[in-house]
Amino acid sequence: MNNNDPSSHHFLRWFDPRHKSIGTIAFIINRFSALGLTVYLILHLVVLSKLASGGQAYDEFLILAKSPVIKIGEMFVIAGGIIHGANGVRIALNSFGFLVKIQKELFIGLMILSLAIIFYFGVHMFSGAQN
Repeated sequence: MNNNDPSSHHFLRWFDPRHKSIGTIAFIINRFSALGLTVYLILHLVVLSKLASGGQAYDEFLILAKSPVIKIGEMFVIAGGIIHGANGVRIALNSFGFLVKIQKELFIGLMILSLAIIFYFGVHMFSGAQN
């Protein structure tokens, strides 16, 4: 059996981060964040279409939007957007020939910066401040 044969073993191995290069990990993170943001966009459009039902639907939406489960989901969206965007900046810079020799360090630095920004958003989102 060659490595290109489809099987559940090969599929599951794709999700195993052990023995992967940092470039492969960056690729996997970028794909997951893109898929997550795509799912969010679809759900967002479905929810927005419900708001066309009138004022009561909007009021119900506001109550739902303030629930802890939704706030946690929003944190995942924020994290996905920041990580995907930072990784995209790295890819764009490398595509134009900038910082290619330090792309591993650039990836690590951008991910650390992303975590700091996500933490900042999380603190403000869950600090109890009313919007």
